Amino acid sequence: MMLNFFDQFMSPTYMGIPLMALALTLPWVLFPTPSHRWVNNRLLTLQSWFMNRFTQQIFSPLNPTGHKWAVLLTSLMLFLMSMNLLGLLPYTFTPTTQLSLNMGFAVPLWLATVIIGLRNQPTVALGHLLPEGTPAPLIPVLIIIETISLFIRPLALGVRLTANLTAGHLLIQLIATAVLVLIPMMPTVAILTAIVLFLLTLLEVAVAMIQAYVFVLLLSLYLQENV
Repeated sequence: MMLNFFDQFMSPTYMGIPLMALALTLPWVLFPTPSHRWVNNRLLTLQSWFMNRFTQQIFSPLNPTGHKWAVLLTSLMLFLMSMNLLGLLPYTFTPTTQLSLNMGFAVPLWLATVIIGLRNQPTVALGHLLPEGTPAPLIPVLIIIETISLFIRPLALGVRLTANLTAGHLLIQLIATAVLVLIPMMPTVAILTAIVLFLLTLLEVAVAMIQAYVFVLLLSLYLQENV
């Protein structure tokens, strides 16, 4: 029996070898590789349609300079969504519940957007630190606040993804434990709790997809400010 509900978020190991690498490679194995045929099967057609719609929605507001990020951000969204959904299966591990992994995605990509802005348009990039029309006495305070808000962006990206997935997994674990405890004592209440568990699982499937989309959407907004 699990002594601590947070044990499910520990990185699993097998014979001393961490299974994080295996969990990270699974999403790439699941997606089929497009073929050179003129007519593909239904799965490949659906996959291509989804990627085209997502790329069009994300990158239509961006300047043509930012369209170079299309392949990277689309791949990242599919990768995060796949890991989030695979983590909802029984006896699996969700790598995106680890803050270190999420920060490993967030910090380099955020830093790349900042460097691009400072290289291509340094005046505009530095101008974001001071809103136009600010009174002179408030200029030092606002510069400090905007600088802190700039550096807290990657932390917010990583913590948002980690907190949402961790909270959902904990709720599922708690309600599932309540169902098992209530079955011998109050079967009617256990059935109602199981219905709540089913609805929560559907909600977590939606959260898994939405959080991957939000992660990439915020990165595209940061990129939009710097291109």
